[in-house]
Amino acid sequence: MFLARITGSVVSTQKVDSLTGQKLFLVEPLRVDEEDHKSLKPTGRSFVVVDTVGAGEGEVVLCVQGSSARLTPGTKELPVDAAIIGIVDTVQAFSSTIFRSAD
Repeated sequence: MFLARITGSVVSTQKVDSLTGQKLFLVEPLRVDEEDHKSLKPTGRSFVVVDTVGAGEGEVVLCVQGSSARLTPGTKELPVDAAIIGIVDTVQAFSSTIFRSAD
């Protein structure tokens, strides 16, 4: 699993039938800032993921890759290798809260 921020959406009009109606997002994985350990910072990589929880652009989400992405009820029959499985409320590391959602 990894933390990521949703940075955009992906629209594909030509795709396999099983992906019709699935929301696809572009996410950028996050890591703990190694200099101060007080925040999350982007890694500079991007992934396309299928949304299984109703996430939205700008949110920090919990993602899975590989076979784990096909183990949710909504992705069992989908040809995907990355999925959003949670929306993050807080992240605590190094005895501090380093992320808290705006909600």
